[in-house]
Amino acid sequence: MGHTETDLTQILHTGPFHLALRAALAVRGLPLQRVQHHLAHRGIKVGVTSLCYWQQGARRPQRPESLKAVRALEELLQLPGESLIRLLGDTGGEGAARPAARSYRSLVEVSGAVEELIAQLEAPADGGLHTVGHQERVRIGAGRELAGRDSQQVVRAHRDGVDRYLAIHHGDAGCDPERVVVRAGENCRTGRVRRHRETGVVVAELLFDARLRAGETYLFGYGFEDGTGGVSGEYVRGFSFAGGQYVLQVRFHEDALPVRCRRFAQTSAGAPRGARGDLTLSGRHRTVHFVEQGVRPGILGIDWDWE
Repeated sequence: MGHTETDLTQILHTGPFHLALRAALAVRGLPLQRVQHHLAHRGIKVGVTSLCYWQQGARRPQRPESLKAVRALEELLQLPGESLIRLLGDTGGEGAARPAARSYRSLVEVSGAVEELIAQLEAPADGGLHTVGHQERVRIGAGRELAGRDSQQVVRAHRDGVDRYLAIHHGDAGCDPERVVVRAGENCRTGRVRRHRETGVVVAELLFDARLRAGETYLFGYGFEDGTGGVSGEYVRGFSFAGGQYVLQVRFHEDALPVRCRRFAQTSAGAPRGARGDLTLSGRHRTVHFVEQGVRPGILGIDWDWE
């Protein structure tokens, strides 16, 4: 999804930093190797890997040399003075920054990508199913990345002939959807899979073992193996329709434990996060979870701080 000059102006105003940098690089058409070369010519040493992390949101420039590089980037990319620097604020550190929460703009872009992929699969918006219960287990790896997730879901058909479900995966910044693996578990098998590289979205068709009649329930399991994105700071799930019980569990690798975890809810992508509550990390299992008894349309999730 390409950015225009108007998009760039807007993102420079709203942030966050990594999206603004990414948009500026895209609009100016400068690959990271050329950016590094230009900075080196000015006596500023920054690796391509660091530049990549900055635009993914996996790290934030904070050291004096890094901030010097950001000011040089403003000039190189023909941006207004202080336009990138001011988006950095005074939070986080370069090696341990908490990734910025997904912005309204990025969520809208993801929503558009999902609609595009679903249209390719010629599927109706609701799929003819209501969710009765959904238990989701998310795994965070030793590198603080989203390693994968597993779901067990119970659905009820509200029309005859339903025989599939579309599962959606949204990776973190830097995710390579081509490397994300779809796993069909009990009572289903993998059908068509569509991927959207720019937003890290994967939509997978899960085929049931039987056609359902209206009113019938069906239990099935599936998962996604990821591990391709940058540092993860939250897991978010959106709900277009009301549903039954939703259970979200996040398990952290023993070498990557957060200092604080919270649950939250949003009525929509642009709304403030409410219903916040601290979650206590289980020492033995290194997990946190919450249970939502009656899901309403909106967004639920867990976020965490690394330092």
